[in-house]
Amino acid sequence: MGAVDELAKMYYPEILRYCLWHAPNRCLAQDAAQETFLKAIRYFGRYTHRGKFRAFLYRIAANTCIDMGRKERCPDMSLEEAEIEPPYVEPGFEEVRSDMVLRQLIDILPEEGKEIILLRFGQDLTIREIAEVTGMPMRTVQSRLRSALKKLKKEFEEGGAS
Repeated sequence: MGAVDELAKMYYPEILRYCLWHAPNRCLAQDAAQETFLKAIRYFGRYTHRGKFRAFLYRIAANTCIDMGRKERCPDMSLEEAEIEPPYVEPGFEEVRSDMVLRQLIDILPEEGKEIILLRFGQDLTIREIAEVTGMPMRTVQSRLRSALKKLKKEFEEGGAS
């Protein structure tokens, strides 16, 4: 169990953060993150060692979040709801708040654009890792990332001008 513990120690915080983006609440995000590691252990024999293990783990997390999203249909929390001050500040609270602001900014994008922006800037994955996670060619990822950034820039400039 030492290797499994080491993998969880290395990747759990970033996988949980990724799941927080896709789950309607923290409890479901934690469930999704735990399920991701259980599936990674279960399917480790299918891992082909061609790419990085990190991308393999994110692909499992993405599928787990999609599956959980189908089961649980809860409305997203609005930014106004998130601004209610909690009685204490949990470690990483400011990071979560900035993630929610980013989430509202990218809401104008199509789903595939949101996912690419999230993986690139929210999770700090490389273009190659994003291609592995999404199953898209690297050039497609680059093109969609560029397109999403242009759209965000245009919306930001139009919003700032009004």
